Amino acid sequence: MRSAFDRSFDVPHGYLNTASIGVPPVDVADAVAAAVLGWRTGSARPGDFDAPVATAREAWARLVGVPVGRVALGATVSGLVSLVAAALPRPSRVLVAAGEFTSVSWPFAARGHDLTEVPLDEVGARAAEFDAVAVAVVQSADGRIVDLDALRAARASGTRVVLDATQATGWLDADLGWADAVTGGAYKWLLSPRGAAWLAVHPEWDLPAEQAGWFAGADVWDSVYGLPLRLAPDARALDTSPAWFSHVGAAVALPWLVGLDRAAVHAHCTGLADALRAGLGMEPAGSAIVAVRTPGAQERLAAAGIACAARAGAARLAFHLYTDRADVDRALDALT
Repeated sequence: MRSAFDRSFDVPHGYLNTASIGVPPVDVADAVAAAVLGWRTGSARPGDFDAPVATAREAWARLVGVPVGRVALGATVSGLVSLVAAALPRPSRVLVAAGEFTSVSWPFAARGHDLTEVPLDEVGARAAEFDAVAVAVVQSADGRIVDLDALRAARASGTRVVLDATQATGWLDADLGWADAVTGGAYKWLLSPRGAAWLAVHPEWDLPAEQAGWFAGADVWDSVYGLPLRLAPDARALDTSPAWFSHVGAAVALPWLVGLDRAAVHAHCTGLADALRAGLGMEPAGSAIVAVRTPGAQERLAAAGIACAARAGAARLAFHLYTDRADVDRALDALT
């Protein structure tokens, strides 16, 4: 058992794989287990999940920096990005980062848009040349952070800015509410079960409710049968039916994350990551993710009992709330 930021975790030392799967605090896992028990014993009722869904949505809105009425929910980032891709006139010229996570880029390609890849450090400078830019705030492969200030300036010139915050929200102290669309999944840095994702839409962009279903109704429980169409008046019109147990966990994890000192969280995570980089002779990067390209790194880390991921030819290590200096030292012992 480990304690961090006033929560207990069952995660062992050497777990540096949050960029793949976040480990929940004990109370988050307990809440999900209790919900599964209710399902198992037949005591659960559909309406029981309304409050967790609403609580998680409101907390994610606060993490991103938008009013809750601008937030739609879904199950995956790719599904929500597809709504955004469908709203762009076809074919639009869309800028993406070279090597971008495909849940960000493929929905635009599948819709027939004209995609251009450039290195991440050119995205901000080139964005104003395009109809839209779609990019992860923090790159999944190696933790590099896009130039948000440059993208904000490009948006002022008329470029639509679509951000995936999955690898950022939960540790990065940044304002994202200005973007045209921001999406993110719950199961990494937000320490919640897989199956919950959200999309924040700027009020200047009216996305069509292409996936309209009962949960997108103005009154959810009065929207299960019959015509006419009666959608919610806000971003809930874009909702798909929630994966209930995922939101049970998110309803415990996200309000706790919202209540933390965001600057302290940022400093904790990036401080550990930069300590590893320093020990390996690398420059600081101010990211919670470190890509180590030393030959054999993945094998040496695995042999030392360190959980991390192999991504884009590198060992990817991620530092979150429950990691500490002992994890850095263990990784350095394995790598040096």
